[in-house]
Amino acid sequence: MQERKTMENLHKFYPDVVGKYDIPAIEPCGYDSVKNWISFNYAKSYKGEFESTGLHFFLDDYQFFRVWREPDKYINILKKFKYVLSPDFSLYTDYPKVMQMYNHYRKHWLAAYWQSLGINVIPTIAWSDYDSYEWCFDGEPIGGTVAISSVGCMKNRDAKRLFLDGYNEMLKNLKPEKIIFYGNVPDWIGKNNDSVVVIGSYQDKFRV
Repeated sequence: MQERKTMENLHKFYPDVVGKYDIPAIEPCGYDSVKNWISFNYAKSYKGEFESTGLHFFLDDYQFFRVWREPDKYINILKKFKYVLSPDFSLYTDYPKVMQMYNHYRKHWLAAYWQSLGINVIPTIAWSDYDSYEWCFDGEPIGGTVAISSVGCMKNRDAKRLFLDGYNEMLKNLKPEKIIFYGNVPDWIGKNNDSVVVIGSYQDKFRV
């Protein structure tokens, strides 16, 4: 059994796991407001106030694969930020199920590893189709703060329905106290919902 720990970063950190598929568990995280949110691809060059800035991974996957391939290389950067969202590895409905589950696992391994090093990690919640409900909430904390994105989820009626149903399933399973929302907030959620914090990226401030 011990030799298997050298696989998939387990030689660095062997997390507590939950569920049928041994998903690493993430602890809940509270939330105090921050001034800015920036995406990971700006983290290294960021010159602002780290103590009032959060870091997100709402990017194309190729821009942050490196945190999985070389997880220790970015720890000192991540530690500077007040909050770090867990990586948003894609769960596209046309991905093979095993790839979706692998992306969910990687997100959780990294989040659990970062938490073990003292980083304030807020879990990014994602789902695919209805079958994904079997595993996509495994390892997520009950209560606390979560983050979600609607980007790419409103392009047609079927996509909107999957997002709505998944959102409601998330509420039922995780009962979050606060939801950090990246992207357009659908009318059925409401921007005036006290539990929803709408964020944009730091670079959005400079777009006309």
